[in-house]
Amino acid sequence: MRSLILWTGLIWTIAVHAQNKAINQTYCNPINLDYGYTPIPNFSEWGRHRATADPVIVNYKDNYYLFSTNQWGYWWSADMSQWTFRPRKFLRPWNGDVHDELCAPAVGVVGDTMLVFGSTYTDKFTIWMSTNPKDNVWKPLVDSFEIGGWDPDFFTDSDGRFYMYNGSSNRYPLYGIELDRATMRPKGTRKELLYLEDWRYGWQRFGEYMDNTFLDPFLEGAHMTKHNNRYYFQFAAPGTEFSGYADGVAVGDSPLGPFTKQSDPLSYKPGGFARGAGHGSTFRDKHGQYWHVSTIVLGVKNNFERRLGIWPTYFDQEDLMYSNTAFGDYPHYLPDHKEAGQFTGWMLLNYKKPVTVSSTLGAYVANHAVDESMKTYWSASSGGRGEWITTDLGDVATVHAIQINYADQDVDSAFLGKRTDIYHQYTLLASTDGKKWQTIVDKSANKTDVPHDYVELPAPTKARYIKLENVHMPSGRFAISGLRVFGKGNGTAPRAVSQFMVMRTEKDKRSAWIKWNPVSEAYAYNIYTGLAPDKLYNCIMVHDANEYYYKAMDSQKPYYFSIEAINENGVSERFPVVKVD
Repeated sequence: MRSLILWTGLIWTIAVHAQNKAINQTYCNPINLDYGYTPIPNFSEWGRHRATADPVIVNYKDNYYLFSTNQWGYWWSADMSQWTFRPRKFLRPWNGDVHDELCAPAVGVVGDTMLVFGSTYTDKFTIWMSTNPKDNVWKPLVDSFEIGGWDPDFFTDSDGRFYMYNGSSNRYPLYGIELDRATMRPKGTRKELLYLEDWRYGWQRFGEYMDNTFLDPFLEGAHMTKHNNRYYFQFAAPGTEFSGYADGVAVGDSPLGPFTKQSDPLSYKPGGFARGAGHGSTFRDKHGQYWHVSTIVLGVKNNFERRLGIWPTYFDQEDLMYSNTAFGDYPHYLPDHKEAGQFTGWMLLNYKKPVTVSSTLGAYVANHAVDESMKTYWSASSGGRGEWITTDLGDVATVHAIQINYADQDVDSAFLGKRTDIYHQYTLLASTDGKKWQTIVDKSANKTDVPHDYVELPAPTKARYIKLENVHMPSGRFAISGLRVFGKGNGTAPRAVSQFMVMRTEKDKRSAWIKWNPVSEAYAYNIYTGLAPDKLYNCIMVHDANEYYYKAMDSQKPYYFSIEAINENGVSERFPVVKVD
């Protein structure tokens, strides 16, 4: 009998380890990278913390290469699920001990060569080149790039001509210039391409609530995409610290303009768990699907504490460019799936549901782990093995995936800069009754750094309780900003919203007050908006409220709105589209 028990346990252990090595078909924002700890000393005075922003992804020989601010290296991936870090400081001896070595980088592909260049206002930074970035093989192309540029972007046109764009200011415009491919010297002088117009476009106003009373908005993050022989010049506004940080786009028939702005941002995500979708880049996967990678705001330890997100991106029949951020921090299908970029339909099962924990540190209470805010978190009293958190789904549900978002609780972390020797270890257990548990994920031997670990189960699991047990933390206490369980509840989707009003006044037509009757069984709502009834491309997820002040409109145009209710069982029908002039 004892041998049978041991044999059964061995089979179960093998099964658990096999499922932990399964290849994901889905991903969930914020993406799970081993984000470095910001190396800028004055950014760490409030506590050392992970941060990056301003990402660029390029598809090079059917692999994806991701560069972003101050990571002392870059990542590559074959599938956009598993990312491998390549450590490198893109510096030359004369640069000295520069912390800001690859801030808001430009990454371009010219022929069979990848080029990388970091932001600078001097002529002392190098343009680097590689034909083998997977193996981290690089050499200088230009020792000191003559004209420099902050927030640069490289673009190779289909005719082989090469351009650079740059600019980051709340006073000056974005610029563009053609470069000689042979020498990387400028052809002529920079051309002024674009200014913000926050008097017209509401989303460009500075501030968390777009009140524009503290500073003028910042214009930055240039990026160029060519589609159907038209040029889509992308730009970020109004500030990286805000939930409304977004990327806009202006369209022209030439790489140096003139450009006409689209009224709405191309990527905009002011609500939900992962907020912000500004300063990024657009790329195509190996199957031809467009994606947009951009910056997500966190801003707890410092205003510039940020993460990254990836959004499927499209051009409609009239070649209007937009990213789909609806359910943008829920599981979506990866590029190699036949439904690439589509929402899986797996709902969040544990929003504000009961939580029990092994211990609590002060005011960092357990429910912060399930409140859908990256800015709040639960912390155990220690980082020791055996600390745990259990989330009660309220009823037995079908669990498909789990996202574990760790928080940098310990302000006295010794880390500063990029570390490749740190890791998280944990186990996930499931139960239908809170008494009998089975291990569904075993990462007790993991040796990788997974601050936003996302685990897609190889087969759906029936459970009412999900328990996360700590084995090892890289530093500090065991702290979780989001233990997010995705799947299907066993109840019914919410009723549709029955009353929905959008009030837009003549005083400021950039803004509207939106009001609706609450649906008792809903925990959130998606508000959709756009410039035509069939072009509701922007989406705002709102929790625990039945009103929203929308301040992102083009004051010169009519707008259209709709709303849907959300719970753990699904999504309601949308309210009939409402027009406001």
